[in-house]
Amino acid sequence: MTIRRAATAAACAVFLLAGCSSGFGSDSSSEQDSGKKQHLNVMIGSSGDAETKAVKSAAAAWAKKTGNTVTVTPAQNLDQQLGQALAGGKPPDVFYVGSSTFANYAKGNSLYAYGDELAGKDDFAPSLRASFTYDDKFVCAPKDSSTLALAVNTKLWKQAGLTDADYPKNWDDLEKVARKLTTGKVTGLVVNSSYNALGAFMRQAGGWITDKDQTKVTADSAANVKALTYVRKLLKEGVLKFPKQVDTGWGGEALGTRKAAMTIEGNWLAGAMTADYPGIDYKVVPLPEGPAGKGTLSFSTCWGIANKSAHHDAAVSLVEHLTADAQQVIFAGAYGVLPSRTSALDTFREKYPAQRVFADGSAYAQGPVTVPGFTKVLTQFDSDLGGLATADPKKILADLQRNGTQVLGSAG
Repeated sequence: MTIRRAATAAACAVFLLAGCSSGFGSDSSSEQDSGKKQHLNVMIGSSGDAETKAVKSAAAAWAKKTGNTVTVTPAQNLDQQLGQALAGGKPPDVFYVGSSTFANYAKGNSLYAYGDELAGKDDFAPSLRASFTYDDKFVCAPKDSSTLALAVNTKLWKQAGLTDADYPKNWDDLEKVARKLTTGKVTGLVVNSSYNALGAFMRQAGGWITDKDQTKVTADSAANVKALTYVRKLLKEGVLKFPKQVDTGWGGEALGTRKAAMTIEGNWLAGAMTADYPGIDYKVVPLPEGPAGKGTLSFSTCWGIANKSAHHDAAVSLVEHLTADAQQVIFAGAYGVLPSRTSALDTFREKYPAQRVFADGSAYAQGPVTVPGFTKVLTQFDSDLGGLATADPKKILADLQRNGTQVLGSAG
């Protein structure tokens, strides 16, 4: 998942809610195919031609090795098409499942829980395993991951008289350099208004939306108030703006068009900058520490296997191939993601030193909230954060606490 692709289609919500309430996909008694040659259908939500080509190539290699066949289909709208397929009882065998929709599918019993069967399952980062765990079962393997870091336009940085020694180490440093970089048509820091970005400040302050086990909402904590109060201060000073305030769609565009001197984005930024803004020199550094220390967020997608598939064993074999260390490094180079296996991150760091910061963040990154039905709560939270400059952080967090508690109480 990326911030650029974080919005969930309205049609998807209909199918997901149907999954939660009616239990579609709950029939897991499909007779399993024991033949030597099986055909698997794989549906992906591709970021572009590079990702599609990479997945098809990897699937073809597995097919050649095993004697099976695979058809990989890039969906036009993954959530909608997958929701329809699951509701209709004829889902693909293997498919992408984002962390934001995972719990709804898991609750609807649409997913075959195979994660605990995988060799080396503990090699997946703890935060990623947690994102795809439901009812204490590791359901599906994370295919890759992304984390957040601070990207700086090095030309604007130097023009402001700043050096490498000035890269911000804490919140005070960030405010100082953002103020110094804000001049004319340039804003010091442009950040997405979603909790998928601003939530990093909450973690740096020692807070988060729920407790570790996602059994209690912890939104209205003093730490979270401190985080949003800090962000509001920067907004009021005009040294931090949201993308739409500078007529851009996301932080990468703001950085690429020189409307922002700094932005907070994930490792998907590298591919976008190369493709859209090749003339912009920038450097990625760790996010500044907050009162409670380091903090960043992680995003991921897992390889879901349909409960109704007749090819569970073959599907697990394919997933093991797709998540092997070497294959994950190939995917990372092809379309700009991080390996989800800790063992593959060392190779990634060596091959892509400019993105080492993102890899290092995996060790302490916070995964998203994955409670069934919580999407609507987070959508409202995002809407409230959009007006943070003139709002009361305590009120925003109190509303999140109330709305989240209502959903959490009915999510079992």
